[in-house]
Amino acid sequence: MTADREPLRTFDDALTALAAGFPADPGAAARHHRRLARLLHPDTAPPDRAAQANAAFAELGRAWQHRSHRLIGAPRHTYVLGDILATGDLATLHTAHTAADRRAVVLKIPRRPRDNDLMTHEAAVLTRLDTVGEPRHRAYAPTLVESFRQRSADGTERVINVLEPLTGFLPLTEVAAAHPAGLDPRDAAWMWRRLLVALGWAHRARLVHGAVFPEHVLIHPEAHGLVLVDWCYATAVGTHLPVLVDRHTDRHHDGYPPEVHHRGPATAATDIHLASACVRDLMGDQAPPPLRAFLRGCLLPSPEARPHDAWALLAELDDVLERLYGPRTFRPFTRPAARAG
Repeated sequence: MTADREPLRTFDDALTALAAGFPADPGAAARHHRRLARLLHPDTAPPDRAAQANAAFAELGRAWQHRSHRLIGAPRHTYVLGDILATGDLATLHTAHTAADRRAVVLKIPRRPRDNDLMTHEAAVLTRLDTVGEPRHRAYAPTLVESFRQRSADGTERVINVLEPLTGFLPLTEVAAAHPAGLDPRDAAWMWRRLLVALGWAHRARLVHGAVFPEHVLIHPEAHGLVLVDWCYATAVGTHLPVLVDRHTDRHHDGYPPEVHHRGPATAATDIHLASACVRDLMGDQAPPPLRAFLRGCLLPSPEARPHDAWALLAELDDVLERLYGPRTFRPFTRPAARAG
């Protein structure tokens, strides 16, 4: 029940309402604040309760300032900012919800205004995937709710991307950490297959993801789902990557394929190299010789010699997997246990 339905008439009413917090709706919250300020102001409070009024009025100011900092207005919705969900290479992800109906969302906020262009670029890429990519594969990328500019009190502007939350997903970095000796190839197989579908879908939309690293590949263990995130690094097929992930630029650690270091154009073969390195590192020494040989072909230095069709590669992978393990069946995957501490 909102404050609009519960008129505040007395000082004690205001104290009770202050403890209950503000309504979710921004307009109702502003009206509620004005009523509380009028009743709790030391000049209008009962004379014998001046000390209590001073303390309550100060608390009201702090609460309203905190709420104002957490409210972010955008063209489509007003959002209530929540906790930090994750910290990415360029941006911080916050939990949030719409003020009007408390719909859960994620706000991706760049840490530096100089990266605003990458947030705008990511929004354009996600829109292209949504409008040009095949609809049946839409779940392989985050869903963009809206993208907007926010100006802070000091005049700084940031482009914020609002995304649908990915509940139940975790990055491949967590999977790898939970299996330091290498993941069973039968479990890695479904992740590999879905990653190739995600890439094939993007490539048909004439896009290269350009940053297929474990932290950008999220899986849903129980549902065998996969989402490829951080599309701000993506580019059109045959063009240069707009930016590189700093920690993966050391060529001695096989981060990017050679054509990226040589400033060559990014193609489907670039993504296939990156994805194959993810899978190779995930399986480690657990991979049997046929899969190792398959991966070596995907990791050849020359992009021209490498596979360049993710769909065709998926069919070849299925043949190898069937020879190794028989007909494909659903294999339950256990979510890594949360670490203590």
